[in-house]
Amino acid sequence: MSDDARYLVVDVGGTNLKYALMDRSGTMIQKSRVETPQDCLDSFLSTVVAIAEGLHCQLNGIAFSTPGRVDITTDTIYCRNNSLPYLDEVCLPRQLRRFGIPISVENDGKAAVLAESWLGNLQGINNGMAMVLGTCVGGGIVLNGHLWAGSRRLAGEVSLMPATPNNLSDDGLFGHTASAVRMVAAVNAAVGNSDLNNGEKAFEAINANVPVAQTIFKAYARQVASLILNVQTVLDLDRYVIGGGVSFQASLIDEINTQYDHILQQRPWVATTIARPEIMSSRYHNDANLYGALYRLFNKLDVQHDVPIDLDDVPMV
Repeated sequence: MSDDARYLVVDVGGTNLKYALMDRSGTMIQKSRVETPQDCLDSFLSTVVAIAEGLHCQLNGIAFSTPGRVDITTDTIYCRNNSLPYLDEVCLPRQLRRFGIPISVENDGKAAVLAESWLGNLQGINNGMAMVLGTCVGGGIVLNGHLWAGSRRLAGEVSLMPATPNNLSDDGLFGHTASAVRMVAAVNAAVGNSDLNNGEKAFEAINANVPVAQTIFKAYARQVASLILNVQTVLDLDRYVIGGGVSFQASLIDEINTQYDHILQQRPWVATTIARPEIMSSRYHNDANLYGALYRLFNKLDVQHDVPIDLDDVPMV
């Protein structure tokens, strides 16, 4: 592949489409976002076409990170119960074949862990996990230096893990209780901010130690810590990296660690049996899915990279 190749990379979120123009080395040339269409597939495809045309350059490929299960042999998305049900059973390469260039699709959690293993804070970590805190919780796992996708590519779907045995509704799943979007909205509502989705305003209140904001924040961090502990008891990982927009906040990573240790202090049997992993921010924060989606496209173009995370012929940044 030419060093001057250019790729459009799109991270499909429930709230926004984040997109970037990137090159072969993983350098981000430009980046922006638009609101994710909520109505139908045609609106979504029209938005992607407008983004691509607005870049005014020759593209060598398009890479997507999306919610839901992704069959990477066909690049088909399965997400019937997701926030964007119009993408269910959609093959984006077929829908966007007008471009005449390679197009790949990867699950958002798996994209995040590919990014962090490629160029981020899971480099050199044989057993680790990326958790992306957003509308729900994305999860991607590396075991023995390889992406672990599972038999049906469903490994890492931690949003579907029960957070409480007594609440059998969707509200009782970690995708709800550990949702950063919900936490931000709750803080903003509690402190009287009119824009419930404004993360900066929410963390202004949190970092200023406003009591009601701190209460919501600490309860949220304990949910994330509980989720990590649940995974840790099964997989015995060395490091968890936290991604998503909220991962820029050092106070969040500190509080997750504090809450994790608090849980262990209350349960000595667990503390003396289960290894305490590192919990830290991801290197790429809210951009991890973009880098991982690009890496998946490289896998598609360079078949020898499809299984191991091995970038011997891909320049590092």
